[in-house]
Amino acid sequence: MATFAKPENALKRAEELINVGQKQDALQALHDLITSKRYRAWQKTHEKIMFKYIELCVDMRRGRFAKDGLIQYRIICQQVNVNSLEEVIKHFMDLSTKRAELARSQAQALEEALDVDDLEADKRPEDLMLSYVSGEKGKDRSDRELVTPWFKFLWETYRTVLEILRNNSKLMALYADTAHRAFQFCKQYKRTTEFRRLCEIIRNHLANLNKYRDQRDRPDLTAPESLHFYLDTRFEQLKVATELELWQEAFRSVEDIYGLTSMVKKMPKSSLMAIYYAKLTEIFWISSSHLYHAYAWFKLFQLQKSFNKNLNQKDLQLIASSVLLAALSAPPYDHLKTASHLELEHEKERNLRMYNLIGFNIDAKLETREVLSRSSLLADLVSKGVMTYVTPEVKDLYHLLENEFLPLDLASKVQPLLTKIAKLGGKISSASSVPEVQLSQYIPALEKVATLRLLQQVSQVYQTMKVETLSKMVPFFDFLAVERICVDAVKHNFIAMKVDHMKGAIIFGDLGFESDILQDHLTTLAINLNKSRSLIYPCQSKASKLSAMLPSLADIVDKEHKKLLARKSIIEKRKEEQERHLLEMEREEETKRLKLQKKTEEAEQKRLATEFEERKHARILREIEEREREEAQALLDNVKKGIKKKGKKPLIEGEKVTKQSLMELAMQEQVRERQEMEKKMQKLIKTMDHFERAKREEAAPLIEAAFQRRLAEEKLHHEREQQLEVELSRERHDGDLKEKYRLARVMQHKMELEEKVVSRRKAEFERMRAEREERLGQILKARKEERDLKRKMLYYLRTEEERITRLREEEEARKREEAERRKKEEAERRAKLDEIAERQRKREQELEERERLRKEAILRGTPLDSTPVRLPSDLPPAAAAPAAAAAPAAAAAAPAAGSGGGKYVPKHRRGGAAEPAGQSDRWGSAKPEERGAAPAGDKWRPSGFGGGSGAGAGGAGKSWSSTRYSR
Repeated sequence: MATFAKPENALKRAEELINVGQKQDALQALHDLITSKRYRAWQKTHEKIMFKYIELCVDMRRGRFAKDGLIQYRIICQQVNVNSLEEVIKHFMDLSTKRAELARSQAQALEEALDVDDLEADKRPEDLMLSYVSGEKGKDRSDRELVTPWFKFLWETYRTVLEILRNNSKLMALYADTAHRAFQFCKQYKRTTEFRRLCEIIRNHLANLNKYRDQRDRPDLTAPESLHFYLDTRFEQLKVATELELWQEAFRSVEDIYGLTSMVKKMPKSSLMAIYYAKLTEIFWISSSHLYHAYAWFKLFQLQKSFNKNLNQKDLQLIASSVLLAALSAPPYDHLKTASHLELEHEKERNLRMYNLIGFNIDAKLETREVLSRSSLLADLVSKGVMTYVTPEVKDLYHLLENEFLPLDLASKVQPLLTKIAKLGGKISSASSVPEVQLSQYIPALEKVATLRLLQQVSQVYQTMKVETLSKMVPFFDFLAVERICVDAVKHNFIAMKVDHMKGAIIFGDLGFESDILQDHLTTLAINLNKSRSLIYPCQSKASKLSAMLPSLADIVDKEHKKLLARKSIIEKRKEEQERHLLEMEREEETKRLKLQKKTEEAEQKRLATEFEERKHARILREIEEREREEAQALLDNVKKGIKKKGKKPLIEGEKVTKQSLMELAMQEQVRERQEMEKKMQKLIKTMDHFERAKREEAAPLIEAAFQRRLAEEKLHHEREQQLEVELSRERHDGDLKEKYRLARVMQHKMELEEKVVSRRKAEFERMRAEREERLGQILKARKEERDLKRKMLYYLRTEEERITRLREEEEARKREEAERRKKEEAERRAKLDEIAERQRKREQELEERERLRKEAILRGTPLDSTPVRLPSDLPPAAAAPAAAAAPAAAAAAPAAGSGGGKYVPKHRRGGAAEPAGQSDRWGSAKPEERGAAPAGDKWRPSGFGGGSGAGAGGAGKSWSSTRYSR
């Protein structure tokens, strides 16, 4: 390792070695100088050395040496002159790019030189043999020999620069510029593998930036400038990824952009977001995610409409048509209806990621399939007014596919609209993020959606249909393609249908559970086979044992089938429980792992913070000690110099001198020097005062003489200028008089022209004033007519409202009267019913009274054929009162008559009146009405009615009563 006293010597030595052709030794010499710790103080010479060092590295394609040198140079100039590092890195990249371009141009020139008519004449036998053995063409070999090494070196250059600048906040612009140049390199030469590696490198740089936050020169992502550079880099990465058709990297770039915006909680500019959504539309379209593609188009439309002021009506119509066609291109069924629980969970997480990327904030607890769907998107398009901007063809297509029910004519009406839509499109000048829109890309998806709508509508009308008929109804595809579409639709429970190729028919069904149909298909097959066998081979008269067992066998089969179904449900439940248990265990393990990781990270952060504080404290103490040592040394040197100048005895070198003593000595010396300086200044001031007074005394007469001389000169100059001004005024006056005499001749013509112009303008003014008055009159007349019409209309509306109010009041009065009348009739009807009920109650009381009297008569021994006692109700009104008064007397006389001690009383003495002719005695068989029975109008009562009033007469009376009156 060579050592040099100065860095300039190393540079001269390297140039000498280069001149004699020893580039490797020159590179090694410069490398040793740069990596040496002796030359860590930055100088301008270091920059020249680095330029020469970089040129040698590029010339010899030594990427490792260049990387080591740049790292060391960054350490040297990071805190002193970081712009020098930027210049060196730019020089490095420029040299590498130029050499790669030179190699490429040389390879193209070589290929053009080989492009001759007669290849066999120009090629050597060795070249022909090499081409036959290797199987390569001339261009491939030249690229491999000339271009590929320089491209590798250029790629290593970009990687080295990015690695050096990844944690440098002062060179963020250079970092972003290097990334852009690397992206353009990959784009220009179609380097897909290097592009993926480059994206991963930039992604790792950002991850490390967030992971290690205690670095000194770490860029601050919350700063607007840093965020701008990072976002520009990611958007350039997204553009190049889509141009190279690396859709996976493009999607990861979109996730990177979303992660950056989520990290800093700040959205980029609207122009960048327009590019973001434009690239999202391409990515989702390539991945056949039509619904997400439509939502991305919708967000792009809203962004362009809100922030792009240069968007004209035609461009807005094209973008709105693209939004609606993208929404219509989405399949009308849900792909997840037949998915398992685990697949649904994965799909839910994926959908949440997609919704966040598109810009929709969805709650994770909600069913995202219902939040963002084809139907909800179409409803949003209608509610947000997108339908007002689309072309008429696209609007007609929307109504046909979503609102109309035309099972037979749907395809025939959709096809001409699709033909017209395929011709629409073009370049959009006012929207830079979407340079071109071609609506023809949606035609295949729209044809599939139209076919699905046709099949859905046909399945609602028909149960069977011929294959030829369906093929004629769908002009977009042949029947094989239609069959594939049908299989997909049936798989996702959109329609229910079967294709019978033997009969050439299509059978439509409903969307019920197929298990209800298929659970007994084997039983149906067995029954039909048994019927066929019985028809071919008739059964014998003797019944077999199997036929006797068939009824019980059917029961056994049913039981076994039920057991199998129950076992299947139990197995499914156990599987679900096991899956749920596994998920819970995974969640618990993940939670434990996250907690442990969090604790580890916290402990690591605490340890790093403690170490950082300790290092910081030690560094501060070390710096304080070094500063104190330097100050003491400087004070010591100053004291030594002062003592030597004044001839005093210098301090002994070996004497121990402290900082405090040095500071006291220096202060004393400074005070003494200040006092001496003040004395010198006082003496100098007195000298200068005397000198200035002498100068002024000598200069006073000279100044007065100069003033008088200047005054005379100024007076002469003033008189000369005044005379000159008088002469000029006279000349101007003479010229003005001549001009006046010359213009006086045209004064008459001027007056005539002025009168003509004034008269013409006056006539024009009068005409315009008349027109204005006429127009104002018309306007006033129109306003008056309008006011009259409005007043008449208001009067008509007021009268009509009064008429309607009057009719309503009359109708309400009529309804009230009708209700009162009904209420009155109801009251009368209730009064009549109460009166009838009262009469019935009185009638029953009378019957009860008669029965009571009859029983009392029986108990007294009064013959039944005697004259019956008349109740008050049976008498006329005039006799009712005496009869009512006589009733208690008769009731009192009855026991008196029966209390004669059992003495016989003849009939003529008991009743008074003789028994009518034709009536038999008590024991005879007379007619019921002659036996004292109740009248025909009275109710019949049982024999025991009266609550046991005949109990006192003994058992004979009771049996007689029951015998006589029981029916």
